[in-house]
Amino acid sequence: MYNQIAKAMREIPEDVGRALNYLEGMAANDKSLYYKEFRATVGRLLNLFWCDGLYREDYKLFGDVVAFDATYNKNKYRCPFVVFTGVNHHNQTIVFAACIVTDETDETYIWVLQQFLEAMDGRVPSSVITDGARAMKNAIEKVFPGTHHRLCAWHLLRNATTNMCSPRFTSKFRDCMLGDYEIPVFRNKWHILVEEFGVEEKEWLNEIYEKRRSWATCYIRGKFFAGFRTTSRCEGLHSLIGKYTKPHYDLSEFIEHFQRMLGHMRFREFYAEYESARGVPVMQTCIEPLEMCAADTYTREVFFLFRPILVRSGAMRVVDYQTRDNSIIYYVCRYAKPTKVWEVEWVDNGNAITCSCMRMESFGIPCEHIISVLVRRDVREIPKCLVLHRWTKKAKESMSESSSFTSELQVSNRLCILNECARMMSEVACATTERFHEARDLMLDLYSSYKALDEGNTPSKPRLGGGTNPKGHSGRKKPQRCSNCKKPGHNKTSCSKRNENAFSTQGSSTRQTDVSRQK
Repeated sequence: MYNQIAKAMREIPEDVGRALNYLEGMAANDKSLYYKEFRATVGRLLNLFWCDGLYREDYKLFGDVVAFDATYNKNKYRCPFVVFTGVNHHNQTIVFAACIVTDETDETYIWVLQQFLEAMDGRVPSSVITDGARAMKNAIEKVFPGTHHRLCAWHLLRNATTNMCSPRFTSKFRDCMLGDYEIPVFRNKWHILVEEFGVEEKEWLNEIYEKRRSWATCYIRGKFFAGFRTTSRCEGLHSLIGKYTKPHYDLSEFIEHFQRMLGHMRFREFYAEYESARGVPVMQTCIEPLEMCAADTYTREVFFLFRPILVRSGAMRVVDYQTRDNSIIYYVCRYAKPTKVWEVEWVDNGNAITCSCMRMESFGIPCEHIISVLVRRDVREIPKCLVLHRWTKKAKESMSESSSFTSELQVSNRLCILNECARMMSEVACATTERFHEARDLMLDLYSSYKALDEGNTPSKPRLGGGTNPKGHSGRKKPQRCSNCKKPGHNKTSCSKRNENAFSTQGSSTRQTDVSRQK
């Protein structure tokens, strides 16, 4: 065993050299790629941080919310792997940066966040979500002092089950954490919970209550987290990383296959872009003008998140309103439940619209209370003040105009997408011989055409009707011919000579009968 460890330690310098060479090769094609290494005094590599140009561009658009978490046992040296993730305009997980570290101390995470800040040109995220590790929390407070820090709800519930050993307590704790209460109501419910189970002296529970501003909905309300409640997106990404990497990979192999995974994620975004641009979803609500406006504005996935809100708005009623200087306050309640009232403020003739539930500020999509006011006022388009640009189909239009978005980077991105398209096409085209020949010929025809254009020649027009079949015949169907007159374009039922032949046949048979009678 010790011989194997010694061998692995001897291989580390060579492996680090190959990994750095691989990143340098990436930087040659991607001028915006950022990577940084941190070594110990003896020259041993401790941390390696990198992010490519495409995700640096994505951060400019979607970097308002960042989640980061560490995953383990993904490489040969069992080094923790830290991934920074966010959510794009299709509500998909995207990667902003990655880092391989050798430990998880405060100093390590401070260095990692400093590199992240430098790579993103000093732009600090407005909100960060983590699993609650103390080293992460301390690093965030030092490097991102003004950022809203949210603790992962899933990890909190798991810790509650472990420390309290009571499923009933966990259920009520979950209600306190995720319930849409006002702060006084939350405090009252918390004290009732503690007294009911007699856990006033429980150390873990007291520590959690001190951190309530990082996990209780009543304190987080109004802070934008783009729908993040847990680090489940990170966990899902860790599962995807496991499909592309193996525990025995060295550093260079791990980075190479991780980049392959990023190519797959970019293809999923490209396909979601294609789906959003193709067609219009079927309208399903009675508020069709607002639903159609949302379908034209939002991406397909975000529209599917917004449509249930339109449905729920049908159960809302505007029960009263009050006029002020330059605004109107509408009081909204749920049908047959008048005790809970929300206030929707219509300011300056609709240039600003807010609701006391603050879901618009938290997620960036209008709530059902605001929708009910729009219906009351007969508004048929979603006001601009209620449309968050990051959720729209035009969210990435500015990226193509960016000076840092180089042609090499665009070509690299297109190559990843086309590789994935070709893989998908190959999987279905190889099922039958006919599909294989047709797909092969189409691809080769397109290749020949583009190659001729690159060489300055006039390309032949690609055949779009399919290639040759296995017997060597062309893929075109033979023209239909009439079985009566043998001419193309019709059949014997519609043949103009059908009656003539029928009469001639009848005449000949009559003559034959007369002749037989004479005999």
